[in-house]
Amino acid sequence: MKKIDYPQPEQWDELLQRPTLRTEELFDKVRELIGQVRRDGDRAVFELEERFDKVKLDALEVTPAEREEARARVDESLKQAIELAARNIETFHAAQRFEGKRVETQPGVTCWQQAVPIEKVGLYIPGGTAPLFSTVLMLAVPARIAGCSEVVLCTPPGRDGKVHPAVLYAAEVAGVKRIFKVGGVQAIASMAYGTESIPKVYKIFGPGNQYVTAAKQWVSLRDVAIDMPAGPSEVEVLADETANPVFVAADLLSQAEHGVDSQALLITTNKALQIAVEQEVERQLALLPRKEIAAKALESSKLIVVNNMEEAICMTNAYAPEHLIIEASNYRELAQQVRHAGSVFMGSLTPESAGDYASGTNHTLPTNGYARAYSGVCLDSFIRKMTFQEILPEGLKRIGPAIEIMAANEQLDAHKQAVSVRLATL
Repeated sequence: MKKIDYPQPEQWDELLQRPTLRTEELFDKVRELIGQVRRDGDRAVFELEERFDKVKLDALEVTPAEREEARARVDESLKQAIELAARNIETFHAAQRFEGKRVETQPGVTCWQQAVPIEKVGLYIPGGTAPLFSTVLMLAVPARIAGCSEVVLCTPPGRDGKVHPAVLYAAEVAGVKRIFKVGGVQAIASMAYGTESIPKVYKIFGPGNQYVTAAKQWVSLRDVAIDMPAGPSEVEVLADETANPVFVAADLLSQAEHGVDSQALLITTNKALQIAVEQEVERQLALLPRKEIAAKALESSKLIVVNNMEEAICMTNAYAPEHLIIEASNYRELAQQVRHAGSVFMGSLTPESAGDYASGTNHTLPTNGYARAYSGVCLDSFIRKMTFQEILPEGLKRIGPAIEIMAANEQLDAHKQAVSVRLATL
């Protein structure tokens, strides 16, 4: 990891750069694959699965027998862990239910909002270097709470043509009925446009590699909504002299092992902590099964020392991390000063891993600085808020003349007329 001591504010922009992710450079390739799926449906999906996932499938949808087999293969302790996580995620997200209020803006003019679920949603669960069964819970549980009537899950199969059993068990716990063995760009295209086997959806959720990210961005230009722009995963630890370097190093490495393009930052006010964390990262890294991946990610990661905590908070808000861990004596006070972060983990006993799995919050979060403008996935991600209004005679008399004047001054006479013909009857 690079060590940077007391950088000047004018250096921050360059210092806080993420690993380069230029999904727009992949658009030509992605557009070609999406077009193939739109044109040829299932046949294209089978071909692309054989080409990219190196598996020749007989059918795309996971069968009840496969789900039963998966249930038997999942260790009982893992089942209990998945079930505990699902309960916590449900508790937290159920508390987010929206209750609209009827508002009388004028006597006789009533307006209100109503939450309506997105009927058809698609969930993408990556395979790759790790089976992300936790992401199934993070996406499918709030979809069920929201009342989405059709939930489609796509995930790449292994070379044996099967989906990882823990992914299937998590889907069962979360209530997902339809699961398809499709990965990559072909999965995104299938859910965006539909094939003979895979239904078209209205919104697509879930992380993925740079090709999946590019595909989501491409289909969202006109055809389907997506959860948020996404890039490589990232964490920042904000720490003072009271932080435990063993904890801090573990937190940095837990993010670095996600992928070679992940990023981990330490921003601290204490030089001694920086040195101790550097040493501890090296010690723990050597023990990791995924140390090659983590080591590559650490090449674009940094250990930064600043002059004081005020400067540390300013730098944190400039970075806008996906995950922010505050390991400092006054962590509650500091947390109130954070303006840009996807999810905040407060205190020395709150690792980012808790949010990834079982505390109850959602781990699908804005990366690449998008925390300045985007929220992470929550119950609202799966609903739409429709507005309603009702105008009674007294209300139309009160606001009708103002509408007529405004419409006339915008030279929209038909708008004015729609009010005038009604006023004339009162």
